[in-house]
Amino acid sequence: MTLTSRLPATPEPDELFDAFATWASDQGLSLYPAQEEALMEIVSGANVILNTPTGSGKSLVAAGAHFTALAQGTRSFYTAPIKALVSEKFFALCEMFGAENVGMMTGDSSVNGSAPIICCTAEILANIALRDGAEADVGQVVMDEFHFYAEPDRGWAWQIPLLELPKVQFVLMSATLGDVTRFKDDLTRRTGRDTAVVTSAERPVPLFYSFGMTPLTEALDELLSTNQAPIYVVHFTQAAALERAQALMSINVCTKEEKEKIAALIGNFRFSSGFGKTLSRLVRHGIGVHHAGMLPKYRRLVERLAQAGLMKIVCGTDTLGVGINVPIRTVVFTSLSKYDGVKTRILKAREFHQIAGRAGRAGYDTLGTVLVQAPEHVIDNEKSLTKIGDDPKKRRKFVRKKPPEGMVSWGLPTFERLVAAEPEPLTSSFHVSHSMLLNVIGRPGDAFTAMRKLLTDNHEDRPAQRRHILRAIAIYRALLAAGVVEKLDEPDDQGRSVRLTVDLQFDFALNQPLSPFALAAIELLDRESPSYALDVLSVVESTLDDPRQVLSAQQHKARGEAVQAMKAEGIEYDQRMELLEQVTHPKPMAEMLLPAFDTYRRGHPWVGDYQLSPKSVVRDMYERAMTFTEYVSFYALTRSEGLVLRYLADAFRAVRQTVPDDAKTEDLTDLIEWLGELVRQVDSSLLDEWEKLTNPETGELEDRVDDTPPAVTKNTRAFRVLVRNALFHRVQLAARRDYWALGELDGDSGWDAEAWADALNPYFELHSQIGTGPNARGPALLIIEAEAERWLVRQIFEDPAGDHDWGFTAEIDLAASDEAGTAVVYVTAVGEL
Repeated sequence: MTLTSRLPATPEPDELFDAFATWASDQGLSLYPAQEEALMEIVSGANVILNTPTGSGKSLVAAGAHFTALAQGTRSFYTAPIKALVSEKFFALCEMFGAENVGMMTGDSSVNGSAPIICCTAEILANIALRDGAEADVGQVVMDEFHFYAEPDRGWAWQIPLLELPKVQFVLMSATLGDVTRFKDDLTRRTGRDTAVVTSAERPVPLFYSFGMTPLTEALDELLSTNQAPIYVVHFTQAAALERAQALMSINVCTKEEKEKIAALIGNFRFSSGFGKTLSRLVRHGIGVHHAGMLPKYRRLVERLAQAGLMKIVCGTDTLGVGINVPIRTVVFTSLSKYDGVKTRILKAREFHQIAGRAGRAGYDTLGTVLVQAPEHVIDNEKSLTKIGDDPKKRRKFVRKKPPEGMVSWGLPTFERLVAAEPEPLTSSFHVSHSMLLNVIGRPGDAFTAMRKLLTDNHEDRPAQRRHILRAIAIYRALLAAGVVEKLDEPDDQGRSVRLTVDLQFDFALNQPLSPFALAAIELLDRESPSYALDVLSVVESTLDDPRQVLSAQQHKARGEAVQAMKAEGIEYDQRMELLEQVTHPKPMAEMLLPAFDTYRRGHPWVGDYQLSPKSVVRDMYERAMTFTEYVSFYALTRSEGLVLRYLADAFRAVRQTVPDDAKTEDLTDLIEWLGELVRQVDSSLLDEWEKLTNPETGELEDRVDDTPPAVTKNTRAFRVLVRNALFHRVQLAARRDYWALGELDGDSGWDAEAWADALNPYFELHSQIGTGPNARGPALLIIEAEAERWLVRQIFEDPAGDHDWGFTAEIDLAASDEAGTAVVYVTAVGEL
């Protein structure tokens, strides 16, 4: 039974509160005093700033707010900082209120967008507020993780709704807000509603803080023996988290019975080579790893095992501060400093409390433990001093170990200060963009008045406001000069004195702002070109966010190859270093795309807010004819394979959504099918969740640990491309005479490096090379005979003479391919055909 069945006949405050409290009681939930106070204020129409610790039930208050809005017939928006949390909340609210009453907007997809309850990212709501202003169809806003207001790049999206939606009831929630007096006064002034600040220093599960002076392994052993698991060991790099997990394999974490339960729960879960095999060993020992660079299916596996009480130790990064779904009794900090992308610094009080607050589970634990491990050099010094004893001479002569070079020093005083400190006050991160002006100009009324109010009545100080005003004027003049907006002699019937001359519904995408450029660029391509499909892909890739780790790895690889080539040519060191600066990651189509983009933005100035970035990740993988695992290994991206997969999934969605059907050739359709199947076979959850969101009528997908994707051979079109790539990869290796790599691929079927070399040497006595261009990859040189249980294939080499009488034959085992999620090839013969 959903919450909607409990809606009272009349939405009076007392009836609303009683109906919701009764429902909560029926679920076995007792409202804490802070929850009761917040809900009473919400049903009475006040704004609420809920500043209570993690685990104090803010999600239940949010549900009560949506319940109130639904009863009062107003539209309620829930915002979260990341898409994963938005979709998680979407499914939870669908269960509470019924799918027909809940919608979602994230930029990737829009589901039931006219529903009375909408889950969205903060940027979506901010753009709605800018576009519709006070007349927006929004009656209530619940902003979760409101401390993101202070984020330098994204904080504007948390501020804009407060400035532009004066008719809305706001519920702002976080565990680490700091002093909120300014927000309380500002909300009351803008909305005319009372604003209640509900705080509680008392956690439902109290925290016990300690500073550890024993080595981490000993500390964890003690925590395990005193029943303090599950333990989350926090690191500030992904590499450190994995290294720590591997180092803990010497601890006996689980009993034999628990290991058997782990193995049973894992079942036939598909672990890929590389990191997957490492994780398999770790989790079977009761140790998990959790960070953003992992494949989603691996993170979900660790979460499920932890929820079942089988992951005693999880080593991860501070991503748990953004709401990871892992039950935690103890949080262990390995450091109180982190590299923030610019410098290494001590944690802020907000960061420390956000992470520490994950310890202790309401309903399960009576106490949460937070252990901060002293730096290793401090522990070593203390050990040495203990050995010395009280001898004053020896203690005077003792030379203390110093912190490692580059380390920001911290110790017990830092720990004590952070434990006692309140989170820092939130600071404004307002900024002006083309999209802001275009949204405001596009709505009814006088845009100048609206922009003046937005620029002078925000949360910035006066000098910053002056800078924003100057930028807004410059942007407006650019829009005017480009003819995107025009001044009117008289206001129109909607009160506009300036109006847009373009249809923003088509030309202006809030969440994929460069998609219209991609459409225009695709029209410039030659459909008859053999590289057309890959060129379309390059256009789309140039509009996607950069996967920095991948591009860095590509550049590193390219520079390594360039150094070897320059050494072979005898180029001197200084000149090599100079030339090396020009070597970067591959940027196909850059010579066409960058000038085209410059031309395009003269007529569409708002795209200047965004950066076109030519790159080749999907194209690079396709041209190298590599599987996902081979690509990750080739660029040494094991720790970032989750990032690689998310990029591939984004590229798949973008090319499928952006490219019009009439621009899709057979080759391009093959490529799209290949990419989708590749992503699905590596980790089906990314595309399955997207399909579930965009096609909710298909129903819930089964939630299971063994998240095996559909059989790869069922998608015949995609599987044919996988087979073609697998065979062409061998052609490329043969062309380079890389017999060792060929042996690695085919040694199990009897074709080791020596066998390949013996078979190909006669070919190279006749011909100087094996072709690897578009024709060599074409369907004319590949013959497939499909049988029920196997495909018989013949891959023909493109030789310089054009005889096409050399190549190799192979069998494709369909059952083994379904098991592996990719084409399983058994070479049967190499030589003259």
